[in-house]
Amino acid sequence: MQFESKKSNGGYTLFEALTIVAILGILSAIAAPSWLAFLSRQRLNVAQAEALSIMRDAQANAKREKRVWEACFRQNQPEKKVEWSVHPMIDSAGEMCANARWQDLIGSDANKIEIDSSLSTPRSSSKVYRVRFNHKGRVHGLLGKVTFMTANSRNNSARRCVLISTLLGVLRTDRDRGCNGD
Repeated sequence: MQFESKKSNGGYTLFEALTIVAILGILSAIAAPSWLAFLSRQRLNVAQAEALSIMRDAQANAKREKRVWEACFRQNQPEKKVEWSVHPMIDSAGEMCANARWQDLIGSDANKIEIDSSLSTPRSSSKVYRVRFNHKGRVHGLLGKVTFMTANSRNNSARRCVLISTLLGVLRTDRDRGCNGD
């Protein structure tokens, strides 16, 4: 009885493996910018949804407690993080959001978005944007808007905003060009 040795031709050659790696590299280079743009838009959408929820919380608290509440937003300069606070209003010689306990908007990605100061109102010298609601849930003071954009992208038109559109305290959201108007 004689045994024949069988040579296995299974597997890939070095050339085939390098070809597959090259194709995967090209495909990932094509897809990477789209993926990064998608992530940026998602961060903006989350920031907008959280800002809307924060403003609604301030409005609901004002109605429930029958006193003026405010929702405040700011760009914390050392860390470049967007922060927010909701609290009862305290008169403190013109200082905006005097008793604020600041929290990061969108958690660990708070430094990947910015407040667009040219499109957010009411503007203040301290770069704090706030909206106040009275005991009936109506706007107490000026109407306002907070607009978010991706960090370091002044030319990018991707914007998300939350607007207080009437004195009755109607909150609505808009995006991109809709955030440009007052």
